[in-house]
Amino acid sequence: MAVGIKSRVFARWLAPVLALLVVMQLTACGDKEPEQRKAFIDYIQNSVMRSGAKIPTLSEDQKQKFGNYAGDYAILVGFSQQLSKSLDASLTPALDQINQIRAAQDYMSKRDTLQQSVGALNLLGQQIQSAKSQADTARAALKQPDDLKAVYNQAYDKIVTGPANALMPVIPTTASFVQDLVQVGDFLRAQGNQVAFNNNGVQFRTSQQATQYNTMMSNLVAKQQDLLNAQKVVSSVTQ
Repeated sequence: MAVGIKSRVFARWLAPVLALLVVMQLTACGDKEPEQRKAFIDYIQNSVMRSGAKIPTLSEDQKQKFGNYAGDYAILVGFSQQLSKSLDASLTPALDQINQIRAAQDYMSKRDTLQQSVGALNLLGQQIQSAKSQADTARAALKQPDDLKAVYNQAYDKIVTGPANALMPVIPTTASFVQDLVQVGDFLRAQGNQVAFNNNGVQFRTSQQATQYNTMMSNLVAKQQDLLNAQKVVSSVTQ
């Protein structure tokens, strides 16, 4: 009986100790946040901030390494992917079509494709604003320690705010230029057999026709520098 009593007393004393050890062990194993945060900060500083505006998705290994902060990164990459998709469907092909116009006849042959680009460009601004609004809402809900927040804000400005703000004025500039090209195509089509093409140029039968055409060309030349600036902005965003 005495042995049994001692055993029970020992068991009562040992149980809380073992429970405490288990709790301490679980706490030690589960408290990975500082390590995950440091790894995420390092990734932002040494990868995101040193890359272009396009950023890659995380590997499964990286997701495990960053823990819950992989969700913070998903906001950045989600916007980046939406932006690239929208640009690839509108602004990038529009600029490519503009660069393909090298002869007077190209205004007519590419007229319909250019007109379609105007419609796509008109939607682009809404798509960018919508994507940015979603990203802003998700970002506002984040609970980040101050050290991470400072670094993350820099990445957010680089990947989301900066490109969105830079592209918004580019859209109407490009759309206006494309619409002017469409008008030149319409004008040339309307002349029918009253116009002749040779050596990449164009000849008209009347001075009035030539004056109208030259006025349109002068308008395009006046907008050319704005277009070149727009192309530089798009190039910097799509790198």
